[in-house]
Amino acid sequence: MAEGAELVDEIGALTERLAEARRMVDRVFVGQDAVVEQVLAAILSGGHALLVGQPGLGKTMLVDTLGKVMGLETARIQFTPDLMPADILGSEVLDVRDDGTRAFRFIEGPVFTQLLMADEINRASPRTQSALLQAMQEHEVTVAGRNRPLGRPFHVLATQNPIEQEGTYPLPEAQLDRFLLQVDIDYPDRATERAILLATTGVESNVAGSVFHESDLIAAQRLVRRMPVGETVMEAILDLVRGARPGEPDAPAWLGDTLAWGPGPRAAQALMLVVRARAVLNGRFAPSLDDVAAMAYPVLRHRMALSFAARARGDRIDDVIARLTADRARMAA
Repeated sequence: MAEGAELVDEIGALTERLAEARRMVDRVFVGQDAVVEQVLAAILSGGHALLVGQPGLGKTMLVDTLGKVMGLETARIQFTPDLMPADILGSEVLDVRDDGTRAFRFIEGPVFTQLLMADEINRASPRTQSALLQAMQEHEVTVAGRNRPLGRPFHVLATQNPIEQEGTYPLPEAQLDRFLLQVDIDYPDRATERAILLATTGVESNVAGSVFHESDLIAAQRLVRRMPVGETVMEAILDLVRGARPGEPDAPAWLGDTLAWGPGPRAAQALMLVVRARAVLNGRFAPSLDDVAAMAYPVLRHRMALSFAARARGDRIDDVIARLTADRARMAA
């Protein structure tokens, strides 16, 4: 009982601190509450996020602001077709000392940080994109035959422009799966855009302050993993992920003509983590079925592919996820 009461107190304190962090973010990144919630959920879960949206929607500003609010060291890489793996990881250079002796010295690349913004990640070649794979999964890189650990915490927030695909290299499924969430950023509504005009076109711009430090964030990530998950929520996660795989016994009949392939076990792991994070962000002590339905979209949309017939019909991945969640809700009822 004492341990449970202590966990409740810790979650309550974290919820209050996260509310302050969201207020700080909202001062700079106006509106888009769902976007902020999903990115914070990815960070609280210890994962990476892929931000997909058209130019000018504030993706870079969001990442910069989150770095300040969460107290993280940040770095930014502008991905271009001529970017090389060494430009991300770093390289060894040959130093000549005063006595004439020579020795190699490693110069760290921008990946040696805590919050890395990979801007327009699909503009770099597959060889360069793959340089991030080991870093994102294992939190270390191999350069010149040596494994070099990265900082803790370590998060990648990558951006991608969905409309300018000429001269780009689509991310392979293996790398997409490394992203805990895909966060789609749409145009703001009229009221939000009005608030953006008032907040950003004056003499002074709002500035966000630090709410967390790196040790606080690491402690928060551990706390999220300690949060209990009810049997009903766990079964809903399994039902949803397994039911999104064509050919599985749990999958509905209509799915075989709609999806080419579905999500793997990593999707269930991601959903299990982010529903806890969303519960904390919303002031609750355990995740609910509503959390599963809300986080299904950013967890699943980059881990599924439409079939040729579905693309020809004009189907969208989010519509498929909505139908799957609705089917599971009806079955649960």
